[in-house]
Amino acid sequence: MTAFRTSLIAVSAAAGLLLGAASAKAADIVDTAVSAGPFKTLVAAVQAAGLVDTLKGDGPFTVFAPTDDAFAKLPAGTVEDLLMPENKDKLVAILTYHVVPGKVMSGDIAGKEMAVASVQGDTIDVNATSGVMVDDASVVTADIEADNGVIHVIDSVIMPSM
Repeated sequence: MTAFRTSLIAVSAAAGLLLGAASAKAADIVDTAVSAGPFKTLVAAVQAAGLVDTLKGDGPFTVFAPTDDAFAKLPAGTVEDLLMPENKDKLVAILTYHVVPGKVMSGDIAGKEMAVASVQGDTIDVNATSGVMVDDASVVTADIEADNGVIHVIDSVIMPSM
């Protein structure tokens, strides 16, 4: 699918009610995640990885964003270990694996199965034949638009091969 091509790095998430009726423009992916609340771990990881400025960039990005509960499913100590400065490269690889270039809405892939290239370089298995699965994670909230892309909230952290 041509909407999936190599591009910049992005990771983040949001909840649909973040953008009030008074908003003339959606927030960028980072600001949306910061405002959302259930993405404190993701935001901390994005900051530790030095990806904030990239995520505030023009995009567009499609982000599969794990919630705090998704990060809590990882083995004890994993998040703390990843946030250590000496593990920055590994953290960047994991975060960028959650991103595909372009803005891909759920309707664009409905009924399809495919392997798509992540910004990290590995492919993500996407199955949108009954709901949407990305690798072993379920999309629990889809199509949250930001001014520089779209966010799909997932219930697990997905991992590239390392």
